[in-house]
Amino acid sequence: MNPTSPDVITSLTTIRDYIRWGASRFAEHGIFLGHGTAAPLDEAAAIVLHTLHQPYDLAEAYLNSVLTMSERQEVLNLIERRIVERKPSAYLTHEAIFAGLSFYVDERVLVPRSPIAELIAERFEPWVDESEVFNVLDLCTGSGCIAIACGYAFPEARIDALDLSEDALAVAQINVEKHELTEQVELFQSDLFEQLPVKPYDIIVSNPPYVALAEWQSLPAEFHAEPAMGFKGGETGLDLVIRILADANQYLAEQGILVVEVGSSAETLQAMFPNVAFHWLEFERGGDGVFLLTAQQVAAHHTLFASAL
Repeated sequence: MNPTSPDVITSLTTIRDYIRWGASRFAEHGIFLGHGTAAPLDEAAAIVLHTLHQPYDLAEAYLNSVLTMSERQEVLNLIERRIVERKPSAYLTHEAIFAGLSFYVDERVLVPRSPIAELIAERFEPWVDESEVFNVLDLCTGSGCIAIACGYAFPEARIDALDLSEDALAVAQINVEKHELTEQVELFQSDLFEQLPVKPYDIIVSNPPYVALAEWQSLPAEFHAEPAMGFKGGETGLDLVIRILADANQYLAEQGILVVEVGSSAETLQAMFPNVAFHWLEFERGGDGVFLLTAQQVAAHHTLFASAL
């Protein structure tokens, strides 16, 4: 059915109608979900509510509100674009929610969706004492979502965030200014640690490219709408991760921690370093493949990590 046909736009009248209809369309056309929503209904709700400039937690009583004709057409157009273009909805709305915060996103950065958001909400407890967190480093910052969320979690801390991509840093700058954190969050263009001045960080956190090339080639179209640079981690997926492990020692404070998301490459990493006791973190809201090492562990295995380069 053509979404702009008169019977659709006249028979569907309320917010609830368009969320239900969008969910049915998404399920019918098999769009891939994995960028912040887990079901077609959630994806449809996000698109409809954003289009109508309403909060994602809109009270149920308002779902029966009747849309104007122009609102209906705008919603229908965005739902159709999601199906035809096979882009994550965040690229269509230019908004993603991470750690309860709104971020501007476009095709220059990956859509924020890391389970690390849950760690930030918990201020990395019990691994650090939040009153002793003064410096945080976000490697491969992308949109800046992790760095900015850390800024909220640790308002007294200095947050450094870096990325190799100029395009990504441009988006991160938009978000730093949006959240009015220019005095707290500093952006650097650097290939991991290469251009970063040496100083001790209490937390180093990273969601780097970690997808093996063969796996990346087989990902659904929605992932290929995102910048390939944000995914490709070499043949094993661990090229950047190993560099981080090898170089983190000189940047960690004595009681610091290193937190890195490696996703689907977790088993490969553990097999590569079978004698390293990675702390594989668990998340109440889903997600896996995130490890934590203490500064003492990073120092103890520094030679091992460096030899794997």
